[in-house]
Amino acid sequence: MKDKRILYVSSEVVPYLPETEISSMSFEAPKMVNKQGGQIRIFMPRYGNINERRHQLHEVIRLSGINLVINDLDMPLIIKVASIPKERIQVYFIDNEEYFKRKATLTDEDGKLFNDNDERAIFFAKGVIETVKKLNWSPDIIHVNGWLASLLPLYLKEFYKNEPLFTESKIVTSVYNQNFEGMLDKTMIKKVGFDGLDGDAIKLLEKPNYNNLMKLAIDNSDAIIKGSKELEKELDDYIDATDKPKLDYYSPEEFAEPYTEFYTNSVLQ
Repeated sequence: MKDKRILYVSSEVVPYLPETEISSMSFEAPKMVNKQGGQIRIFMPRYGNINERRHQLHEVIRLSGINLVINDLDMPLIIKVASIPKERIQVYFIDNEEYFKRKATLTDEDGKLFNDNDERAIFFAKGVIETVKKLNWSPDIIHVNGWLASLLPLYLKEFYKNEPLFTESKIVTSVYNQNFEGMLDKTMIKKVGFDGLDGDAIKLLEKPNYNNLMKLAIDNSDAIIKGSKELEKELDDYIDATDKPKLDYYSPEEFAEPYTEFYTNSVLQ
């Protein structure tokens, strides 16, 4: 992977959030590429329960300061950055007072999904892309992890399809068995439609549940990885039915070689 540029976009990353399949692989995969001489960037949301002082986050003024339009509202984009100790890996945090100040990630203290998770997902996807544009950093691979990041492939393929920085970029989505009950806001399809995205391209958002969000990501990706040993049958079958390159599950202890081979021989070919 020497000199290859890989952008990791994840809803969660250790050590900033507790260990899960998503947060662990969103650290282990970049660490592996970094050791192989690849260039990496990691992006995640700056949730209010991330301790900024302990993790030494600081705002990057030159990247902050633009507004993203979400459902006809101007929402300021704030970019913060931190380094993972000992790894020389920089992590960029997408922040906004309205969406990410609360001291929690995706649910309230009763385990109920936040009402604006749909808008947070739109903001995160657009925020990552706009920041990468400001960095003028053209990735060879964009690897997406977690459902809050699941709109990124859609926005890259539709909203930003004429952006030259991403013309050669390949999108990989990892699908995990880390889902949520119920649905996001039922008007989500209108909010995404406000960005001029084609009705057929976003039809799955008529019912914005976990499976449909992941199907949307799969449809707009170039390759798929099964991030969990067992997936819900509906999603497992959906992945198996696609003719896109796909990689079966590998544990954190054994993933390095299969991922490297998959990136090199299936995604970048």
